[in-house]
Amino acid sequence: MTEGRTNRPSGKSGPFLSRRLTLALAMAAGLALPGLAQAQNKSVTIALTADAVILDPHAANELTGNIMFYHFYDALVTRTPELEFKPGLAESWQIVDDTTWVFKLRKGVKFHNGDELKASDVVYTVERLKKALMASFVANIASARAIDDYTVEFKTPKPFAVLHMALAEVLIVNEKYTKAIGDEQMGLKPMGTGPYKLKQWIKEDRIELEAFADYWRGKPKIDTVVFKPITNPATRTAALLTGGVDVIQDLSVRDVAGVQANPNFKVVTRPSLLNLVIALDTRDKSPTIDLPKNPMQDRRVREAIVRAINVDAIRTAIMNNFSTPSDQYVPSSHLGYVPGLDFRKVYPFDLDKARSLMKEAGYENGFTMTLDTTNNRYVNDAAIAQGLAGMLSRINIKLNLNLMPRSNFFGYIRVPSDKSSFIMSGWDTPSGDAGNMYSVLMYSRNKKQGYGQANRGAFSNAEFDDMIDKADATADVAKRNAFLQEATKIAVREIPMIPIHYEQDIYAAKNSVTVVPRMDKFIWAYEMDVK
Repeated sequence: MTEGRTNRPSGKSGPFLSRRLTLALAMAAGLALPGLAQAQNKSVTIALTADAVILDPHAANELTGNIMFYHFYDALVTRTPELEFKPGLAESWQIVDDTTWVFKLRKGVKFHNGDELKASDVVYTVERLKKALMASFVANIASARAIDDYTVEFKTPKPFAVLHMALAEVLIVNEKYTKAIGDEQMGLKPMGTGPYKLKQWIKEDRIELEAFADYWRGKPKIDTVVFKPITNPATRTAALLTGGVDVIQDLSVRDVAGVQANPNFKVVTRPSLLNLVIALDTRDKSPTIDLPKNPMQDRRVREAIVRAINVDAIRTAIMNNFSTPSDQYVPSSHLGYVPGLDFRKVYPFDLDKARSLMKEAGYENGFTMTLDTTNNRYVNDAAIAQGLAGMLSRINIKLNLNLMPRSNFFGYIRVPSDKSSFIMSGWDTPSGDAGNMYSVLMYSRNKKQGYGQANRGAFSNAEFDDMIDKADATADVAKRNAFLQEATKIAVREIPMIPIHYEQDIYAAKNSVTVVPRMDKFIWAYEMDVK
């Protein structure tokens, strides 16, 4: 067909004219043709390393679940991709006195069921959390009170300088809905104010979301989001390259060069907040060590273990240089970081020194214990575990490896199950404050409500606890930072945990998808787009 004939159709109603007429009539009638609907509807399929365990935001704190939670729910304070803290469901807040904060809620914010967000929902959320698994999120809130429908007053037990940062972890639920369906169903049927609603969850296959048109920030650009759990790294990469998914989380370090060479895809990276750490059991008797006394109660043994671990070898041989050895427990951007203090320089890799310390402590012949960790949660976690076993064998510590999928792991190590002697896991601190980590992982157990809930090695140090108590009792951010820095120095000295490295977050995607990597490692579809 020539160009002239296309522009000047004859009086005959050929295929071209029929299509135009049909389209015009459909538009006039307010109808949507299948082809037109497809053009307007944007969708994306994202492969994650695992499925969520539960969809109740107050019943878990692990990465896949958190990624889901922030699609369904919002907090009073929000975090940007660069971890700046901005107004969220609260449009503003003020500190009335050392222990009183008042937050003003946005008006007109809708839950997915159409209910308007009210102060009573915020108060209920705090009360529910105090009795939930994640009670540590509100450990520094003494009370929450609704002054009116859009104003909430928080009282803290003592001055707490970073309440606004802590509230970024507190996702607000609808009081009426939550009470009506109960805790069990809350884990299956989330309903919040977030940018997406749950369409369906087929466990270990997919979580499908649909855009919430009345989202208070504006309707999401992407209409349908599908999260698929693909635990095997090679299978994730294959799914991307064959068109099964559009974006993958945690591209294998071995696949980076191959994907970068393909003109249809891109690789996006950024340093991660996730610090891979090892918790050492410090109780009198350790469950997997067949000795009358736990050797790791002796600080010299803990130091020997540190000095026997070659983090540079892990970085080059296992991580393909996509990791950064940890110099402390939190990155330099966080409150509590001590400039000039480097864990790796305090305890450099030194086998001779490690063997000397073992001999000095009376364990020259070593001992046997079990390392509990995942085989599908952290980048190359199983290979790292095998590497650790080889390294510690050189100081006569035999590591039996208990590798398990993440779906089993977190329940297995949950305090106070106490089945473990040596645990490798990851921890990130998106709050920007070391106190968030220290109060949960290193504060003495059973001493203070909401503290020590994940202290897997049962570490207990009165001096350390005192620094955390003082940090949590000041309204002065500079003073809080100073107290947390002292806590950091104590932790580095006593070695309740061994920091290994920060992962490098590596994503791969089709060129048509805009991916915004975040410091907190969350994948938030609201920040994405599809061309």
